[in-house]
Amino acid sequence: MGMLIDRVAIAESGWRSRHSALRLAVKSAEDCLRGAGRTADEVDLLLNAGIYRDRNLAEPALAALIQQDIGANPEEPHEDAHGTFSFDVANGTCGVLTALQIVDGFLKSRAIDCALVVASDADPGHGQSEDFPLTPTGASLLCSWTDEGRGLGEMCWANLSEHSDSFSATVGLRGGRRNILRLQQSPGIDEHYADAAASAVSRCLRESNLTIDDIDAVAAAPARPGFRAALADRLGIPTDRVTVGDDEGMHTAALASAFDRVSTAVDEGGLVLLVAAGAGITAGAALYRL
Repeated sequence: MGMLIDRVAIAESGWRSRHSALRLAVKSAEDCLRGAGRTADEVDLLLNAGIYRDRNLAEPALAALIQQDIGANPEEPHEDAHGTFSFDVANGTCGVLTALQIVDGFLKSRAIDCALVVASDADPGHGQSEDFPLTPTGASLLCSWTDEGRGLGEMCWANLSEHSDSFSATVGLRGGRRNILRLQQSPGIDEHYADAAASAVSRCLRESNLTIDDIDAVAAAPARPGFRAALADRLGIPTDRVTVGDDEGMHTAALASAFDRVSTAVDEGGLVLLVAAGAGITAGAALYRL
């Protein structure tokens, strides 16, 4: 038994959404619900794992704004009535994996029946970022529970704190007038990501009494070619066995995109390894039975 990912939807930016993580999140969420034949009011839990958003907004939680815009029980909860609980999860490229772990706990306890994980990033726009390098993208994953032998397995994490300065994102004043987002990364970041990811994968496989040869596909994030090649090397598999998002500039939506691509290529019952690495340096790995 485990948490199922029932539907994935990816939203690419247009001219109206290239500076709006909120619009990208809302579009992907609406597409995801529509494709699954669900309504927004059925969502018990909504988690937003996006990081870079409109005007570098810090409060309120973007999850609450997404909930409002898609119409997921936006009014004040009434006694004995269905409501939607929403909050943000901030863990960079690992955010979707972290959110899935949280959702798994809620579903396992039977506190909820339906959850929506949303992730999106966009250039804050209007001169509020410095050389923003990421592709504006949104992604949503609709999740439920099954008592059958499918879905998400236990999750394992690894941290390389000695390389924590490999990636940084800061918001600070420039000229004393405006908050500017600045992103910096070291040349060896893909290697550090791969080291952390391989450590998490090794523990995940060991605790499941499996080897990498038992895995039908690997869905990994970030979508950077250097990370993909380095991870494949660490795992001892060909690079083409590692699937990443279809745009290397994706950030928090990257793992959802990779899983979406894998899920259409692997037969039912196949075993997928979900792997994500990000700032920290932190990485997580989990098995998912289709």
